[in-house]
Amino acid sequence: MGPSDGAARGPPADRASDGAAPSIAVSVVLPAYNEASTIESTVETTIGTLDAFLESGTFEVIVAEDGCDDRTPEIADRLAAADDRVRHFHSDERLGRGGALEHAFEAAHGDVLVYFDTDLATDMRHLEELVERVRSGEADVATGSRWMPENVADRPAKRGVPSRVYNGLVRTFLRSDLRDHQCGFKAFSREAFETLADEVEDDHWFWDTEMLVRAQRAGYEVTEFPVDWTPKGDTKVDLVRDVLGMGSQILRTWWQLSVRPRLSQRVGLAAGAVLAVLALVLMTQYLDFGTVLTEMRDADPALVGAAALVYVLSWPLRGFRYQDILTELGYREQLSFLTGAVFISQTGNLVFPARAGDLIRAYVVKARRGIPYPSGFASLAAERVFDLLTIASMAGVVLLGYTATGQTAELARTVVGAEGAGRVAVVVAMGVGLVAIAAVIGIALSARSDRDVVTALVYRVSTDSYADFVAGVIGRFVGDLQTVAGTRRGFARVGATSVLVWTLDVVTALLVLAAFSPGLPVVELIAVSFFAVSVGNLAKVLPLSPGGVGLYEGAFTLLVVGLTPLGAELALGAAVLDHAVKNIVTVIGGYASMLGLNVSLTTAVEETRDVREAREEAPELD
Repeated sequence: MGPSDGAARGPPADRASDGAAPSIAVSVVLPAYNEASTIESTVETTIGTLDAFLESGTFEVIVAEDGCDDRTPEIADRLAAADDRVRHFHSDERLGRGGALEHAFEAAHGDVLVYFDTDLATDMRHLEELVERVRSGEADVATGSRWMPENVADRPAKRGVPSRVYNGLVRTFLRSDLRDHQCGFKAFSREAFETLADEVEDDHWFWDTEMLVRAQRAGYEVTEFPVDWTPKGDTKVDLVRDVLGMGSQILRTWWQLSVRPRLSQRVGLAAGAVLAVLALVLMTQYLDFGTVLTEMRDADPALVGAAALVYVLSWPLRGFRYQDILTELGYREQLSFLTGAVFISQTGNLVFPARAGDLIRAYVVKARRGIPYPSGFASLAAERVFDLLTIASMAGVVLLGYTATGQTAELARTVVGAEGAGRVAVVVAMGVGLVAIAAVIGIALSARSDRDVVTALVYRVSTDSYADFVAGVIGRFVGDLQTVAGTRRGFARVGATSVLVWTLDVVTALLVLAAFSPGLPVVELIAVSFFAVSVGNLAKVLPLSPGGVGLYEGAFTLLVVGLTPLGAELALGAAVLDHAVKNIVTVIGGYASMLGLNVSLTTAVEETRDVREAREEAPELD
């Protein structure tokens, strides 16, 4: 891999054991990836520039060659053999720019650690100033800048605009005083590097930005000076690197530096309780409760209580299903723990937007049981796929029954003539159902294909080396998903449990509807309950409102009114009460599980941004 496992070329990597002269003061690292056309001239220019202001024997040049597949390793070997001031570190695997720099700096001999881009875009006449600012003690960290007011670099818009946006975001969110965080021309004192290296989590393009930000927060003297810079090559906006990579890293660092210090266990638990209650209050913002209160007051409390009990019974089944999914992935966990994790994640989905509760579950199983994030996300995706497939199938079966009895025409007229949330909900449900079926078909087909479809798709939108990491994580995710859904045993067990889970969900709604004394025949009551609940749950899959409040009620009410002689007030009352019963059970179980597992929603959301933990699992992908 790197110098630490014997893949280094040139002098040994250990500073103390190789007898290196203590006079070496400056180590210059050249991060190199497929630089066969330029690396030799870059090394020669670097040595010549250092020779002009440093005494002989006081510097070294390290080629940190990062998994190249061209002639760069061969050229670097030759340069190291010909000049003892040159060292070559080779990695068989891509470490990322930050990872390669970190490995080289750790093995360097100098007390001033320097790096710059091998394309020499920054004028080398600035190298002496860069080195001396740190060597003299004036600064702990020094960086060149292309955006100082007195020396703005002449950059093409396609490079200048994204750079300004990026630096503006870093200055705003991370409270940095610097103007240019990406200039590949930096120097660190060894003390600053060794103190900060363990805190820096990114190992690719964001590494040096994070070093600069954390250095300022730690109280180190960070200086920025203008440099002459000439653009080399053809850099363009890259979706994977710039949005998924750099953007997510800015958010992750902001959370860790600005939010995490203000959170404590007590604050987290209190915030979780407040947010959980808020989730229930939010229901009143989406619905006019005044129109249904009369109907709800007349509901049979015994049947409503029975509905709540049935829904409570569905939760151990959810935990059992999740246990089966994780078992297929090779992880065996206790049913009680997994049921609690499901409770917590579903409570999070009621509280946070965009179904962030799903991320919380991945955090819980990672933090409490060490299950890697990719596997946690894959297990969730498998559960969601089975949920959607089961609900869509249940709705489809009932729809066939309605078609056979000639009721679909009336239903279609009802949907087309509807307005507002009901119509939106049904349209959303139809789309989600089709996507669920397509997802299952896609998983089945990709499982039988030898082609690496994931990597091919990632590289359609990215040419950056960061795409390797992204493709690897997604590839593992899809592989785990195929493991669960791709075997007959796994598909049968998880599928059967999913049917039981959603049957109990329907029975809950059926008992609530029966509590309103609708006067429907048993068969009609069962059919409309299955259909209305299935479509309602499909409608709330998209995070258009917290917990799907409003969408579920809209779809449920529209279908009950369209398929039965019941009035809208009764149907809406049943829908609201059904959803409220389910949300109350979820919140109570979720908060009890938070206390039992010592997990807070706020801390869980915080830790889901811990990209480094996910990255630690990445070597398994290579």
